[in-house]
Amino acid sequence: MPEGHIIHHLANAITEQFGGRQVEVSSPQGRFAAEAAELDGCTLVGADAVGKHMLIDFDTEQSVWIHLGLIGKLRLEPVGEQHNPHTLRLRIATKERAMDLRGPQWCRLIDPITREKVVDSCGPDPLRADADPEKAWARVHRSEKPISVVLLDQKAFAGVGNIYRAEVLFRHGIDPMAPAKQIPREVFDSMWSDLVGLMKVGERGGVIDTVAARHMPERMGRSPRVDAHGGEVYVYRRLGLPCLVCKTPIQGTLLAGRNLFWCPVCQPGGSSGTTLRFTDRVG
Repeated sequence: MPEGHIIHHLANAITEQFGGRQVEVSSPQGRFAAEAAELDGCTLVGADAVGKHMLIDFDTEQSVWIHLGLIGKLRLEPVGEQHNPHTLRLRIATKERAMDLRGPQWCRLIDPITREKVVDSCGPDPLRADADPEKAWARVHRSEKPISVVLLDQKAFAGVGNIYRAEVLFRHGIDPMAPAKQIPREVFDSMWSDLVGLMKVGERGGVIDTVAARHMPERMGRSPRVDAHGGEVYVYRRLGLPCLVCKTPIQGTLLAGRNLFWCPVCQPGGSSGTTLRFTDRVG
């Protein structure tokens, strides 16, 4: 499932390429045909993101609410690119560009009241200027669940997914199994600030980079990471590989249905962490 930085990245691109323009809206697959017909020929105002939700706004005061889920794909491409109409839920197009949506968890046409409810139902999103980290802290400091579980709670950290949770825990030396309520306030504040910075890097480039400059391949004389998610990371999907900091093999386990990765030396058992250890440039 795409993490929040990708949804924000796509929303920015949609606004840049289609914002303020009259668009053609269709549903070749047919499952969104009636709704598409209402929007066809209208002006797309812009796109917004909150957590893993995308909202595409039109001058009709309606919005298309999209959640990609596990298999959804949203692509921006030149008009004329070949596509399979049997899988294309939604197409928004001008004469030059098209936005194609396939396989989303949902795609719904909503009114302004429902749009407001969608935004209000999400937890604080580190990429939004209106995010209130106090709401995240309220969930963290009273929870007995492992901090690695709370970080995936979209009511606490909207948009944070499996990669960012593993990486921010490593960057702060936190035992993933430590009860969330044991995390000191100063460590939480550092984690929140770090998530804001890391996710902004991802929003700009569409790729997750969490490794500080001193640990980048060119500085360490190592090969770049090869992974579909792209970017350089400390622990995510590095099971059995040497830690970039201490050379200890990275460990992993399945927790709450998601793969979790950590370094047993840099994140010793029982550790509630420190403020950010790497202050040099990320990515």
